[in-house]
Amino acid sequence: MELDLGPELEAFRRELRAWVEDHRPQGLEDLDERALYFGGDELVGRQRDAYRKWSDSLLQARLICPHWPEEVGGRGLDGMHMAVLNEEFHRARAPRVTRGMGESLVGPSIIVHGTEEQKAHFLPRIISGQDRYCQGFSEPDHGSDLGGVETRGTVDGDEIVITGQKVWTSGAHRANWIFILCRSDPDVPKHRGLSFVLAPMKDNGITIMPLRQATGGSGFSQEYIEGCRAPLFNVIGGLNNGWRVAMTTLGNERGGNATTQHLRYQREFWDLVETARKRGRAGDRLLRQDLAWAFTHVELMRYQGLRLLSTLAAKREAGPEASVNKLFWSEYHKRLGEIAISVLGADAMAASDGRAEGGYHLDRWQSTFVGSRAGTIFSGTSQIQRNIIGERALGLPKEPGAG
Repeated sequence: MELDLGPELEAFRRELRAWVEDHRPQGLEDLDERALYFGGDELVGRQRDAYRKWSDSLLQARLICPHWPEEVGGRGLDGMHMAVLNEEFHRARAPRVTRGMGESLVGPSIIVHGTEEQKAHFLPRIISGQDRYCQGFSEPDHGSDLGGVETRGTVDGDEIVITGQKVWTSGAHRANWIFILCRSDPDVPKHRGLSFVLAPMKDNGITIMPLRQATGGSGFSQEYIEGCRAPLFNVIGGLNNGWRVAMTTLGNERGGNATTQHLRYQREFWDLVETARKRGRAGDRLLRQDLAWAFTHVELMRYQGLRLLSTLAAKREAGPEASVNKLFWSEYHKRLGEIAISVLGADAMAASDGRAEGGYHLDRWQSTFVGSRAGTIFSGTSQIQRNIIGERALGLPKEPGAG
């Protein structure tokens, strides 16, 4: 199944490929893209220098946040052009430098719901990397029930004062800003009294407590918020209108990059095949069945991406395929982790020598097995996703409440 992208997109591909070849520095080949999510702070030596040079080139070419509109600093690339861009960067083993949640979640929400003054103030700071965001949505008693948040936002003059607790926050220790959904009017139905606030984190009443994960690391945190202040200018979409803004945010979070996300899973799959070969497991019939299952699912992601591309090419709105995306990849990755552990065999039961912060160190496939479970929980659990698909895509009756 091949999609004819047409002369315009193929010309864009040739132009982009030539640009990458001219500007790509040596030293990018072995970068772990997970280490780049917050600006490559953990890189050292030659890799750090190459990453910085590459980032500067992308910034000058407006290839950071390239899908944002031109008037706010992007290139205005649509889904079709972004798919080509991601494919070409993947082919060249060159990272597409991103600004994390600022690029994928906060920026799009400001572009849709922010004032012109808010766009002019916040968006350039995201593109430059000056502001790094984490997400303050989930709470201890309200995970997938986002409308039930209890963190309070009280107007005090020209500021909003926020008090409460957030949890399961990714990368909070590396962010300097947080976008918080808080309850600014407790006297109206729960979805109506919420506000979407951008707040600085340093010296602003926010205590970050890392959450130790089974992997040994602490990629998630919980935050105790006591009197965090932000100007009313930082309320996106207006007071008590945060639910609408949050739905835009979640639409970007759950949809992800469905048109080309198969690329990372494709590379991971072949790395696992190579691991099986090195361990002498390539002839194991049961393992080959599992690997065939994994290959099939990666191909399904690819075809789903092509289907979405054809929808975009026809200028039609994406339908249920965008809703299915998050459920499909998260459940796939959990199963792939189980297959990887079977490749390792008995070696998977023991961690190595405790070099990691958590007192032990997991290898790549052990981390995949343990960490992939989180994918079925964050951004809406698999159970919630099935409800959304059933009710909104298939038109099934709503699940009855508890009493």
